Amino acid sequence: MSLPNRHAVLCTLPDLSVEELGVWMEEQGFKAGHAARVLRDLLEVHGDKRGPRPGMLLPAELKEKLRGAFANEAASLAMRQVSEDGTTKLLLRMQDGRTVESVLMPDYHAERAAGCISSQVGCAMGCDFCATTQTGFERNLTSGEIVEQFIQLRREARAGGRTLRTIVFMGMGEPMLNLKNVLAAVRRIADPKLGAFGWRQITISTVGIVPGIDELREANLGVHLALSLHAPDDATRADLLPMGKRFDVEDVLAAVDRYQESSGRITTIQYCLLDGVNDSLAQARDLSRLLDGRRMHVNLLRYNATGLSLRGRTYAPSCVEKTEAFLTELRAHGTVAHLRRARGPDIDAACGQLRRREAAGISMTT
Repeated sequence: MSLPNRHAVLCTLPDLSVEELGVWMEEQGFKAGHAARVLRDLLEVHGDKRGPRPGMLLPAELKEKLRGAFANEAASLAMRQVSEDGTTKLLLRMQDGRTVESVLMPDYHAERAAGCISSQVGCAMGCDFCATTQTGFERNLTSGEIVEQFIQLRREARAGGRTLRTIVFMGMGEPMLNLKNVLAAVRRIADPKLGAFGWRQITISTVGIVPGIDELREANLGVHLALSLHAPDDATRADLLPMGKRFDVEDVLAAVDRYQESSGRITTIQYCLLDGVNDSLAQARDLSRLLDGRRMHVNLLRYNATGLSLRGRTYAPSCVEKTEAFLTELRAHGTVAHLRRARGPDIDAACGQLRRREAAGISMTT
């Protein structure tokens, strides 16, 4: 039995499942049981802890064979930006030269950090206020390229004296349109025998791809779900998110209800406040009515301006007064809501902005 063709091309360890690597080891005359040790070492489970790392326990001949057959990294660091608030954005270059962004955000607890991971190179969703969509869709990321982002973020967090505690698939791309590779990566990252990160520490976000939500439910991994809603009514939402024309608000929320009932996880509703577009008190009341009876949390986001949109519009973040009024109105109607602190505005931290600057040849401080 041989590895899938994609591995013959990529030849990177992060792209291999424990089963695939085990098959290769048996073909080379080694025990398949060594595969989990190799991947645990790759995923840096032990970090800076004392004691022998799994790789040190491997036969020398096997380590030599691995070095000759596979690259240890599916991507390399192309650019790094650090904000005044400690947010760090990484631009990673894939083997084919394409780039994606990953973000590390310091937690309120000094020893913790959260990560944001991309699932695609670019995005085809066409959300009008998003920077990623302005460069179009190029391809899905492999599971190894997704795993590589996790490794880089875990390493970045440790270098800053923190521990990566949570990750969210809310970077470039729509995870539900690359769900096979996303789930393969999640299994490697979260499995106690591999990355040991934990299923509950992972959130997968979507603009509302109903079949994808149902497929995620059937996978039964116990990860969290986040829905990018951004408007309580179909007309406004479809204007902002073209996918809203295919799946209306009620259909999307019905799929989220099914996922929540099956997983027991409370869903997060992402809502980016745009001045004069979706930030009125009436829209806050409509959102509360929509979520009435549902155990869902609203996460209000402050918009990072991205310039002229695909449709020739210029969006602006809601002012502090309107933001606070929107939040107050939600809470007054019984909706659990929080305002997420803006991250990295001084480094253009909105998804896709660093990649767009790098492609345009604009120099940035690293």
